[in-house]
Amino acid sequence: MSTAPTTITPDTILITTVVLTVVGAIAAGLFISGAAGDFYEYVAGKYFRAEKKAEGREKVGSKMRSTSIIAAFLAAGLSVASPIEKRVTAPTVNDGIILNYALTLEYLERKFYQEALTNYTQADFVAAGFPDPFYTNLMEIYFDEQTHVSFLSGALAAAGITPTVELQYSFPATDVKSFVTLSSVLEGVGVSAYLGAAASIMNPDYLTAAGSILTVEARHTSYIRASLGESPFPNPFDTPLDFNEVYSLASAFIVGGSSPVTLPFMAFPALTLQCTQYYYETNRSSVTFSGAFAAAKGFASNITSSTPIYAVFFSGLMKLPVQVCVTGQDYKISTLPAGISGQVYVVLSTSNTDFSDDNIIAGPAILEVYPKGMIPSTPHPECS
Repeated sequence: MSTAPTTITPDTILITTVVLTVVGAIAAGLFISGAAGDFYEYVAGKYFRAEKKAEGREKVGSKMRSTSIIAAFLAAGLSVASPIEKRVTAPTVNDGIILNYALTLEYLERKFYQEALTNYTQADFVAAGFPDPFYTNLMEIYFDEQTHVSFLSGALAAAGITPTVELQYSFPATDVKSFVTLSSVLEGVGVSAYLGAAASIMNPDYLTAAGSILTVEARHTSYIRASLGESPFPNPFDTPLDFNEVYSLASAFIVGGSSPVTLPFMAFPALTLQCTQYYYETNRSSVTFSGAFAAAKGFASNITSSTPIYAVFFSGLMKLPVQVCVTGQDYKISTLPAGISGQVYVVLSTSNTDFSDDNIIAGPAILEVYPKGMIPSTPHPECS
C-alpha cells in the first residue's frame, strides 16, 4: 500500500527549526558539563573560521554600529579603569565566588536597562529608528536581568553565602542609539563571562543554571545585534573570557559603592583603540593602540621598542596573535588577521603562545569586525 507523500510547508520548516534549536541548546548544556576540555583544545588549535560568502550581504541596515562608538565607550571607561600595575595570576575560585561574580555582572546589566527605561520613552526609540515592538522587548530584557539578580541572590543566600550588592555605575550612553550600541556590547560580554566561567563551576545544579542564563543572554545579544543591522550570529562559536578579562571590562562602569563581598579579581591596565574613520575588516584594517607603548614601559621597566609584544585577538574559540610595531607612543598592527568576526576582544601579551593572565599587559579592548568584502554600505560616522 502506497503512502501519500508528506507535504512540507513553511510552518513545518519553522517548527522543525525551533525544535532543532531547542535540542541544540540542551545538547550544548550537556556538552559544557561533560568532557569539553579536550574538544575545546582541539577546536582552538585546528578551527579556522572561513570567511562568510558575500552573497546577499552587500547591504546592511542604516543602524549599523560604528567602531568609533565602541572605541569611545572603551576610551571613556577603560582608560581610567586602573593604573599600570603588575599582572596577576589567574585567581583560585569556588562556586560561591563564581555566583557572586555573576551577580556583579547582572546588577550592572539591570541598572543599565533600568536607567534607559527611565531616561527614554517608547517614542524616543521609535524616533531613533527602533520601531515597535523594540521597546516592549527591551522591557522584557530588563525583566530577565532583574530575574537573574533575584535568582542568584537567592541561590547564594540558600547556600549560606553573603551575596554582593548593587554598586554605583556610570554608562557613557548619551542617546537612544548609543544606548542600544552599548547594550549589544554588554550583552556580548555577559555571554563571554558565563561561557568562560563554565569550566570552573563544580556543582552540576549551578552549572545547569548558569547555562540556562547564558542561552538567554545570547538571545538578548542576537536580538540587539539584529536591531542594529548587524549579523545576529556572526561566528559559529561564542567567545569565552576569563574572570580577570571580564572584570577588566566591567570595572570600567563601576564608579562607587561598597560591597560586603570582595572578589579575588583584578582589572588589567587599559587598552584604548585609536578612533578610526573606517569599519574594521579582516585582512585589511590596521589597528592602533593609543599610548600602549608608553603604558607598557611603565608596566615593566625591561620593555623597550625591540621587545616582542603581541596583540592577541579572541574570536570564537580562536586566539590569534599578531606582533605589534612601535609608532611613537603607540603600538600598531597593519592588518587584522583573517577568520575573526563579530564582537572581537583583543589584549596585549608578552607571549605569542601562552595567553594566560600572567602574560597579559593590557586589555581587553573590543572591536566589531566584518569579514573581508562585507563592510556596511552605510557611511562610517566621523570620530568625535
